[in-house]
Amino acid sequence: MRCPFCGNIDTQVKDSRPAEDHVSIRRRRFCPACGGRFTTYERVQLRDLVVIKSSGKREDFDRDKLERSIRISMQKRPIEPERIDQMISGIVRRLESMGETDISSSKIGEIVMEALARIDTVAYVRFASVYKNFQAADDFEDFVHELRPPVAPEE
Repeated sequence: MRCPFCGNIDTQVKDSRPAEDHVSIRRRRFCPACGGRFTTYERVQLRDLVVIKSSGKREDFDRDKLERSIRISMQKRPIEPERIDQMISGIVRRLESMGETDISSSKIGEIVMEALARIDTVAYVRFASVYKNFQAADDFEDFVHELRPPVAPEE
């Protein structure tokens, strides 16, 4: 593993243990060249996934990109970071276990929205506003209106 501080490729693992999410290994590393210490994470990857964008463009699936978009939608929400990590790992496992190597970006968006809807409605609406490309406040209003159950008329 290359040292992020000096670029030395000969770093040493000082400690390995399961990460908090129990689906990855946390490794503490040391660089003998500069003395720098850093942490890496190792995860199981069942298959290489390719995302097919709505434009038809293909790109390799990037777990970090998925994680960034989810964390942005969850900003300042009262959700434990471990729960977010578990949700992200669950989404990735679901994508990998679908049996397909090519997955449409819209399918990924739907799966993320399902997961967010179960955890936090504000994060769900935030993510949906980007995913569904809301253009005006009315788009938000219509979407939120769909979330609310209809109120029975009083007699």
